[in-house]
Amino acid sequence: MLKSDPSTWTDARHRDGVAAEVLVARMLRQQGYEILEHRFRHHRHDVDLVARRGAVVVFVEVKARADDRYGAPMESVTPRKRLELVRAASAWLQRHGRPGDSCRFDVVAVQGDRVEWLQSAFRPGWR
Repeated sequence: MLKSDPSTWTDARHRDGVAAEVLVARMLRQQGYEILEHRFRHHRHDVDLVARRGAVVVFVEVKARADDRYGAPMESVTPRKRLELVRAASAWLQRHGRPGDSCRFDVVAVQGDRVEWLQSAFRPGWR
């Protein structure tokens, strides 16, 4: 749940990012996933979406871009960003995980009408 109304935000990039996250959440639901969290935050680390299908918890980073001027969306998930995602995911699993859960980290790039979903985009080295 968002703490404020995105329509009141002055930065269009933030509004576009939330719109992409909502689009991806809808897509995941259509694929049979339950959306557990939108913008889960642990200290200064966050995960855009946390979804579940069966015993698999999926931590999803959504990248929205208008074009490739600053590189492809997938390229912006740097090693540092991966570490932040893993830290937030670890906190989520400690609080909400179930025995037997497995997890994966997906990245979804949204550019205009094109959506690219990279499942198991990286492995954190645990679980």
